[in-house]
Amino acid sequence: MKKQLVLLSAAAIIVLGGCGSESTEQSDPNTNQTQTEQSGTEQNQTAQDQTEQNNTDQMDMNHSSSGEVPNGLKEADNPTYPVGSEVILKTDHMEGMKGAEATIVGAYETTAYEVSYTPTTGGEPVKNHKWVVHEEIKDLTNQTLNDGTEVTLEADHMPGMKDAPAVIDSSEMTTVYMVDYTPTTGGEPVKNHKWVTEDELSAK
Repeated sequence: MKKQLVLLSAAAIIVLGGCGSESTEQSDPNTNQTQTEQSGTEQNQTAQDQTEQNNTDQMDMNHSSSGEVPNGLKEADNPTYPVGSEVILKTDHMEGMKGAEATIVGAYETTAYEVSYTPTTGGEPVKNHKWVVHEEIKDLTNQTLNDGTEVTLEADHMPGMKDAPAVIDSSEMTTVYMVDYTPTTGGEPVKNHKWVTEDELSAK
């Protein structure tokens, strides 16, 4: 009887030991799989968020417009670059602009302003935006505005610009051009971009 009890006890210990080992071996792979799945999910979500942000940035940066110009803006009589001229952009207002080939679609005589403004859509203030023309200032007068003058913008080149409070950073009387161009970084062509000044262009 004692011998049978000893054998039964030994068998029970082996069975329990085996169950314990099996449980341990199974828990680690399951745990690792769960962690891997969670990590993969987080990476996919991060990649998706980044793609959406990039798309938003690209849309915000595409300064295409309808081609409409503000009331009172006067066409240039004898511009250096007439409508239809092929030119090279020397400015870097936005990514892919500098060095791009462009076509002149409008030329106007006005005062161009560099402005800093706070978008009506929220977000960080925009510093030293180039350019807003005199006719795109709300409640404008015939006088060129001095640096530091507080104004309200009528321009809608970018989201949150129209009706935004702004400050004049600098001004220059010049010919401004509206242009079509294809960014050097690729992507869709930009149509009726406003504005480029004469010294930001060179002949092709």
